[in-house]
Amino acid sequence: MTRLALALSIVIAACALAAPQADAAGRFNARGATANPSGGVTAGKIAGARGPNGGGYVRGRAVTTDSQGNGSAASGGAYRGPNGGTGARAGSTSWNADGSAHHQSGAQWNAANSGGSSQGGFTRNADGTVSGGRTTSATGTQGGQYDAATTYGNGAAQRSVDATGAQGYRYEADVSATREEGVTRTATCYDPDG
Repeated sequence: MTRLALALSIVIAACALAAPQADAAGRFNARGATANPSGGVTAGKIAGARGPNGGGYVRGRAVTTDSQGNGSAASGGAYRGPNGGTGARAGSTSWNADGSAHHQSGAQWNAANSGGSSQGGFTRNADGTVSGGRTTSATGTQGGQYDAATTYGNGAAQRSVDATGAQGYRYEADVSATREEGVTRTATCYDPDG
């Protein structure tokens, strides 16, 4: 994740998740844009709200370009529910005049019944080839666990899933696909004794 995205996500999370005053409620919104020394534009906006019961959110976005067709953007957001649940996300994208680009993003949440995170991204090269992947993990309050990972690139893709229930039953699956061989899938189930 770029420094811009990281800084933005930290600011947003800090604003949204700070302990609110019981009687604080309202909204705010701000935006701006200016020419930059690279011959492009730098712009940004941020908005948020806070409710009387402790819930609230804040989100923001920043974009910068230059005169050569290159640029980058970053965004992020965070929320806090009135019952204590929280979540946040941040992402960044950069692009170049030759057609290449890169994107990366992530999110996490914590709620009464579950918590988890997801992160991933992709790269597009100047020749048009694309590769990337994403991982996701979630945990239930009763002990269940879910993990998944996906990767793709060079004409192939693969996905793996590992899920375990609160009682210890487990499921594993792997799926792979290539242009030459098509799709292959394997799956295995386990009881609590293995």
